Amino acid sequence: MSIQVQGKKDREVGDEGTGLIRGAIREMAGYVPGEQPSDAKIVKLNTNENPYPASPRVQEAVARASERLWLYPDPTARALREKVADLLGVDAAGVVVGNGSDEILTLLLSSVVDPGQTVAYPVPTYSLYDSLVAIQGGVAERHPFPEDFSLPESLLRSRARLRIVCNPNSPSGTVVPQSDLERLARTFPDGLLAIDEAYVDFADDSAVSLVGAHSNVVVLRTLSKSYSLAGLRVGFAVTTPALAAEIHKVRDSYNVGRLPQAGALAALEDQAWMRANVDRVRATRARLTRALVDMGYAVLPSQANFVLALRPGRSQAGVAAALREQGVLVRHFAEVPHGLRISIGTDEEVDALVARLRSLRAAGDP
Repeated sequence: MSIQVQGKKDREVGDEGTGLIRGAIREMAGYVPGEQPSDAKIVKLNTNENPYPASPRVQEAVARASERLWLYPDPTARALREKVADLLGVDAAGVVVGNGSDEILTLLLSSVVDPGQTVAYPVPTYSLYDSLVAIQGGVAERHPFPEDFSLPESLLRSRARLRIVCNPNSPSGTVVPQSDLERLARTFPDGLLAIDEAYVDFADDSAVSLVGAHSNVVVLRTLSKSYSLAGLRVGFAVTTPALAAEIHKVRDSYNVGRLPQAGALAALEDQAWMRANVDRVRATRARLTRALVDMGYAVLPSQANFVLALRPGRSQAGVAAALREQGVLVRHFAEVPHGLRISIGTDEEVDALVARLRSLRAAGDP
């Protein structure tokens, strides 16, 4: 049995040497990111990127920082941590900056979870959690969301070493109220609660205030979505200074480069630019939701930069494939077979999607 590896030339790779790999790694499937097409004409609504560019200040800051590339970056991203602290009203000593919030998740598992210990989270959600738990040698405790995507009551009874709530959740776009998150932190103070707020700037509320009230809470953020910095890979965690000090122990010495730090700081300093783009995305989200409902889809109330469009009882895999053939990428998940997760693009991109969906419906596709 062999697989194909993409490179300058496709080549077959056998099983040689795989016996040296840990069993947990051999057995796991691995996280599959959304497709990144090389054709710029593709309407790309599959990876929840911001359709609008970052603040012009970002490019200027990156250009200035590039003049000193022979120097290592600030190892703790001090200026960036202080800016986060100023914006969110938290202690800079409790901020940890990472190579995207994905690295922060990796650092959390490395810091908190021993092999064989349990990590709990509601599902369906961000599938990277499954991969990270497997890599760490932990045990995934998956709590199914009820139909309305409210917090599963079973999660409140969990005694997992680490509990993760993606809020707003992906792929649903729904939010768990802050009062329920507070209950979750309070019910098991001996376990860490990580609240993944990758999409929170598109939402109405944040759980950052829980960090000051509960010593077992970590809130994760990324600059990939609302700040349009997916290509720079910068995220951060907000927690207590004591927990942050422990997490720093497992962080690479220079985990965030000089250019990402400079660009991220410039983006955070231009809140007006970010808010204007967020407002545009929210307006388009509402317009797309209305169009999908008019076509017969059930659309969950999203507070993210995407929507989950549902056709109960009808698999949407074929629709996703047909859209791809017509130059539009959306995301279909096996865990939500009757749904399509659609990122919010520009108005023109959303119009193109809607037109193609209507064409498919007229042709008799589900």
